[in-house]
Amino acid sequence: MSAFFAYRARRRGNALANYARRQLRDMRAHLDELEGLLAGMREVTLIWREHASEPQVFGPVSLIIDGENDPAAILDLERWLPRDSVTGLSAQLATLRAAGVEFSAGVRALGGAEFEITGRLVAGAPVVRISPKRGIEAEPFALAGSLRRRPTIESCTALISCLNHPAWIRDSRGALAFVNAPYLDMLKTLGKTPGPDGQLPELFDRASIERHRKARREGEGPVSLSETHPQAGPLDVTLFSLEDGAAGYAVQGAASNEAQNDPALSFLTAAINELATPVAVFDADGKLTHYNKAFADLWGLDQAWLETGPNEGQILDRLRTSDMLPAEADYRAWRKEHLKSYGLEAPRESMWHLPNGQVLNVIASPAPKHRGVIYVYENVTERLALESQHNSLIEVQRETLNGLSEAVAVFGTDGKLKLHNPQLSGLWGVDMKALSTHPHIDAIAKACAEVMPEDGARIWGELKQAVIDMDPNRRDAHGRLSRADGKLIDYAIVRLPNGQSLVSFVDVTQAAQYEQLLKERNEALETADKLKDAFVQNVSYELRSPLTNIIGFSDLLANEELGPLNDRQREYTAYIRSSSEALGILIDNILDLASADAGIAELQPEILDIEKLIEKAQAGALATSGSESPVNIEVDIADDLPVFIADETRIVQVLYNLLSNAVRYSDPGATVKIAVSSRGGERIIFTVDDEGAGIPEELVRSVFDRFEGHAVQGRQRGAGLGLAIVKTFVHLHSGTVQIAAREPRGTRVIVNLPARQSRVVPAEGASPAE
Repeated sequence: MSAFFAYRARRRGNALANYARRQLRDMRAHLDELEGLLAGMREVTLIWREHASEPQVFGPVSLIIDGENDPAAILDLERWLPRDSVTGLSAQLATLRAAGVEFSAGVRALGGAEFEITGRLVAGAPVVRISPKRGIEAEPFALAGSLRRRPTIESCTALISCLNHPAWIRDSRGALAFVNAPYLDMLKTLGKTPGPDGQLPELFDRASIERHRKARREGEGPVSLSETHPQAGPLDVTLFSLEDGAAGYAVQGAASNEAQNDPALSFLTAAINELATPVAVFDADGKLTHYNKAFADLWGLDQAWLETGPNEGQILDRLRTSDMLPAEADYRAWRKEHLKSYGLEAPRESMWHLPNGQVLNVIASPAPKHRGVIYVYENVTERLALESQHNSLIEVQRETLNGLSEAVAVFGTDGKLKLHNPQLSGLWGVDMKALSTHPHIDAIAKACAEVMPEDGARIWGELKQAVIDMDPNRRDAHGRLSRADGKLIDYAIVRLPNGQSLVSFVDVTQAAQYEQLLKERNEALETADKLKDAFVQNVSYELRSPLTNIIGFSDLLANEELGPLNDRQREYTAYIRSSSEALGILIDNILDLASADAGIAELQPEILDIEKLIEKAQAGALATSGSESPVNIEVDIADDLPVFIADETRIVQVLYNLLSNAVRYSDPGATVKIAVSSRGGERIIFTVDDEGAGIPEELVRSVFDRFEGHAVQGRQRGAGLGLAIVKTFVHLHSGTVQIAAREPRGTRVIVNLPARQSRVVPAEGASPAE
């Protein structure tokens, strides 16, 4: 203990104060030289200096790769990580070095061990730490004096050059290999200069050098000696062994013996100050001997008070008074349990949940030779928050997958199952417990082969080729699988950004059956419709000849060329004539529709007289009405109509059918109006209004369908071809037809036609003639 107090007294001196300030400034540019402390922790640290392509590696590489001591081996990621982890970690390392994006991730090594990998920027340099996850047995924290792996001349040179005291490095033969600037300054002060061949002179005589060598060999780790130099006076000399030599430094001041100085702690004082993680060192009596600025900043403690060397109990009490310690119901019991750290044989970790929301992972490690405790206060607030967020996202992802009706599987780049939902087990008959072990796709194929021996292995063998395909230019795949058990499965393979593959399966067996049933039904309906049309067309042709005879004989009887007729005979003859004409018109309509469907209907455009068109249609409609009290037909033709060019026969048929329908569904003596107007000088508008019962709303959509005649309020239903003819011929003229109910009763039909028809337009639903 007296050595520690003497050390602090020396630091308060002006000379050592200047040394500490310069050393702190220089060491920030040389963090990679703090190998002693970094290697003492149970983790591997990688540091990229400035624009260096390869990092410097510190720490026991054998912790990651069993039996390996070469630091460069840790850079061969494929040697100790699975392929998917290699891909993810490589991308995160590249992002850290290029853009400074920090990361933290857990990985499982090839040997099964789990590690926490954290990447951060420290003083502008990318730093990556690889440490075992919590719960894995760790070795005690060790300072440089107890390291299994000693520093080398190469790694120690930069550190020695930063010291503000005379320091030197000797090779394995004992010859000086390197000295720092203060060493050369002391040589000048003592009047010693390098020899003509550049050989460096010794600071000590041969006897002292031999004494140093003997003490270093007999001691364990760094040793301290007191020397009285003939010219420089009392010197405290610290010596330590290197892997390929030895090193030492001398401090001018009051001489002390070995028991008064701890060389290991003296050597690493500056290194502790350089750490961004709070560190505090307490001696065996519980007194604070070393700490860094991060420790003082973390707890907001006055450094002047810390320099007085308070014991840990006093520090804890002050922190509790400031409400900075975890809230504990029994503080004394918690304090007593915490102070048991001084009897530890191995490191101990404990979580401190502070009132300000921070979470600290407090690592208590026994100092070498049971000289106290070293505390490391790792702030894991952000890491825990990220872990919590990650776990929440995983839970949401799991619930989302489980809620899907599709079977979903996500495979890593190594072919192993990473994620799945229960539907995968149900669809392929693979046990959920087997899937939860993250099997390889080969194992899934084998399990499916046992459940479905006919084609299980073949199907998954084909899927495997697409899943494990590492071609960066590969595309997503999809298709339909037909299983031997009759099931139809639609699948899709999507490549994810991280190189993994998502495979989804949908059982479409029932949907496919419905689709096939509907297809067959549709084909049957189309066939029946064609048969109906062919039958009607054939019958129509067969009716034409006898109908012509009937009309001829009725005309012969009406002319009384064969003899006079009485009134009743004339009436019957007139009925025969009108009915025959109506039937003839019906047959003509059927034949016209057949021609339009066959694509052979052609228009014969010519200049038309609209008034004469209406007269022809009106005469036909009244002649076939069969009503004793015919309705009144009012005609309203605008004066400013443009020249109308269309097919006369087709337009007369359109108007005839419109007027015939209006007359049929009107009461005797009612009025049917037909109006003709123009729109923009390029369109002719025909509007037919009646005062009939109107068309029910549920029938409006079907009135233009063929053979869909309807009886309204007891009226006899028609053949269902009139409005179908209207729609077909209007479309032939590139026009439109609309029908709507009038208020309070009646129906309105509007036909919109182009004023000039100069081209032939196929009827709706018809194919052009070949």
